[in-house]
Amino acid sequence: MPPSLAVSEDVLTHHNNNSRTGLNSAESTLTLSNVNVNSFGKLFTLTVDGLVDAEPLYLSAVTIQGNTHNALIVATENDSVYAFDADNGTPLWQISTLGSGETPSDDRGCGQVEPVIGITSTPVISRPKGSNGVIYLVAMSKDSSGNYYQRLHALDASTGNELYNGPATITGKYPGTGDNSSGGYVIFDPAQYKERSGLLLMDGMVYLTWASHCDIRPYTGWVMGYDAKTLVQKTIINVTPNGNEGAIWGAGAGLTADTSGNIFFLDANGIFDTTLNSSGFPDSGDFGNAFIRLTTKGGLAVADYFEMYNGPQESSGDVDFGSGGALLLPNMKDSSGNIWQLAAGAGKDGNLYLVNRNSMGEFNSSTNNIYQELSGALSGGMCAMPAYFNGRLYYGPVGSPIMAFQFKDAQLETTPVAQTATSFGYPGATPSVSSDGDKNAILWATENTNPAVLHAYNANSLVELYNTNQASGGRDQFGAGNKFITPLIINGKVYVGTTTGVGVFGLLSAPAGGTK
Repeated sequence: MPPSLAVSEDVLTHHNNNSRTGLNSAESTLTLSNVNVNSFGKLFTLTVDGLVDAEPLYLSAVTIQGNTHNALIVATENDSVYAFDADNGTPLWQISTLGSGETPSDDRGCGQVEPVIGITSTPVISRPKGSNGVIYLVAMSKDSSGNYYQRLHALDASTGNELYNGPATITGKYPGTGDNSSGGYVIFDPAQYKERSGLLLMDGMVYLTWASHCDIRPYTGWVMGYDAKTLVQKTIINVTPNGNEGAIWGAGAGLTADTSGNIFFLDANGIFDTTLNSSGFPDSGDFGNAFIRLTTKGGLAVADYFEMYNGPQESSGDVDFGSGGALLLPNMKDSSGNIWQLAAGAGKDGNLYLVNRNSMGEFNSSTNNIYQELSGALSGGMCAMPAYFNGRLYYGPVGSPIMAFQFKDAQLETTPVAQTATSFGYPGATPSVSSDGDKNAILWATENTNPAVLHAYNANSLVELYNTNQASGGRDQFGAGNKFITPLIINGKVYVGTTTGVGVFGLLSAPAGGTK
């Protein structure tokens, strides 16, 4: 087996892991000294049939038609899924998730995903030891009669074939009297939703969430759990069941999850009941514009939350929390030796919020009961999500440089310790980090421009090492920018989705002995 296949890792979910840190700490090929315009650049581009809004995923050493490949999995808004050889770009297989006589959905009168809606969210892959893997994804489509469908697919990573008698047509109802309710239940209407946030796989369950088309009602806030082996829905919750709105966007980041069966996410603008019950929870069960912790033990249920003191007012003004993605931080020790389990989140109001995951703060109408808040730290507002490396949070707000915020004694310092010279237009930037342990740390980010620009920065200083406009003659340009994409870095290469495919970058002359 070639060295590149023998030592490679996998990337099976959005932003590398269920904490959504965006960190690959096992990247030994790309270094601070060789990522420059002379030795690093575009290797090739992969062309597909539509926008690549989902982050590509990576499976090492997959057996396909009797041969072993590192496989790049790419999904498109035309409801297609591709597997490419990640090292040389050779097509391995391609399938369509459309039913007979169907097409991808139209844009539903909303310009957020256009001209069609197919597979928007990043899939998730299950790969038990010794297996090729199972790819889970959600695809939207419509038929000739104007009926819309959301379906959960489970694909064999070696062939693209459907598994577990899939796909499963997604339906749902939950007790409530909110938008699109009937007979005491709110009803899931597949036409009113797109799945924007990446899928979450945890403890044998695949979790799905739903965003609206723009803010076109009726819609509410759904989370659904499906058995990964049967594709049967096992649990469901609506976090605005007696109200409206409360979509789950997360800038594509997906639900975050800890190792104790807790799920965390930022909910978008929607109804929040300011009348609280004896437990401090909204009396009618509506959690719009909140940072939410769900327990999965015994089925999905809200276990804790944080709502800004002015959350309902921000919600009414479309200044929603859920425009950004949540990130779970590693355990942190303060100067007194106390251990803190924290999570970070930020949305359109420009504030950076840190919550104590074990006591999030709930709601108080006059003050924020929160672990730490940096007011106005992200002045452009967040429509992306951060990355984390070695005690630093990296945020790229709209129209702003990417900023590095340093932890000290389990608290963030109030001003950034470094920032990029580049400012990133809408939607800002979702950075990723590659490193070899704590060495050769590089922060990667993409500008949503035409042509798109991939940047690489020293993660400690945020001084630029490379960008795709530096080489003469457009050598490294790779297509039009895509507002949803997140760079994937693994096995000596960087993969960046565009409106027409994926740009692939690496060392222009491979080191002796192959890519490590």
